[in-house]
Amino acid sequence: MTLRLRQIGDPILTQVAEPVSHFRDPDLHRLIESMLSTLKDSNGVGLAAPQVGSLLQVLIVASRPNPRYPDAPQMQPLVMINPQLLAASSEQVLGWEGCLSVPDRRGLVARSREVEVEYYTPQGSRQRVVWQDFPARIFQHEYDHLIGRVFLQRHPQQLLSEAEYQAQILGQPVTVA
Repeated sequence: MTLRLRQIGDPILTQVAEPVSHFRDPDLHRLIESMLSTLKDSNGVGLAAPQVGSLLQVLIVASRPNPRYPDAPQMQPLVMINPQLLAASSEQVLGWEGCLSVPDRRGLVARSREVEVEYYTPQGSRQRVVWQDFPARIFQHEYDHLIGRVFLQRHPQQLLSEAEYQAQILGQPVTVA
């Protein structure tokens, strides 16, 4: 089931998400399945629970090429519960970000090139991962949602509309409907 995406201005996007304490809760697993469906249907590469109205520490990193991110690397969606950012490289890189909760905007945002993260799987198993480049950017973007931030609060060096981004950055012609 596709969930309604919360948009900038919705107060839930400014709140801090709560840790998940019951991994066997059927509502948690329904939320995860619905988030995966919503992410796929919206051509996103990541999604955090506050974006669909839930204040739980759940996020998904799901890089894959799609119309919004044609050059994204392919990876299986990874559901992360109660993620903790253990380390972030001091090396910052600029990259274009969009957000399903901030429609029609892309921003050039500085993020750490590499992150080390600890999280729980939906089954409650603790895991650790190190990401670089685009998957690291996705994680940092979604993790911000868990602490009540959107990418606009990262002071993008440049902001473009989606049409400007498609034309100027991706070099794709813009069609007017």
